[in-house]
Amino acid sequence: MMKKYKFLLVASNFYPEITLNLLKGAQKYLEINGHKFDTAFTKGSLEIPTKISMKLKKRKYDAVVAIGCIIKGKTDHYEFIANAITITLLQLSIQNKLPISNSVLTCMNKKQARERSSKKLNRAIEAVEAAIAVLQD
Repeated sequence: MMKKYKFLLVASNFYPEITLNLLKGAQKYLEINGHKFDTAFTKGSLEIPTKISMKLKKRKYDAVVAIGCIIKGKTDHYEFIANAITITLLQLSIQNKLPISNSVLTCMNKKQARERSSKKLNRAIEAVEAAIAVLQD
């Protein structure tokens, strides 16, 4: 029997049609497998690591999943945001000694984002599975 875990899901509201699909996929997967979870929201993806840091001080979680979407525009802003999030999530994971999976999509356009957040190819479910794999080793 698989151990049951408590997750924190932190989702950005910036592209709600994308992030809500990701979030629903992660929540459904956790429910089906008997895991518990809390959900928190931010306005944009850059705020996700800060929200995680704040939530970790208040509650005990076994794992965290960051959920968001960044779509490339005409400038390099997209790359700076994606890099900052990735580095900060990794630092938080190491400092807190718990898996923090990154399901912040980095896409070239909305079509690609829709595909990667669909029921068939939901990257947030993969992030949950990755966190569980770390916990089980």
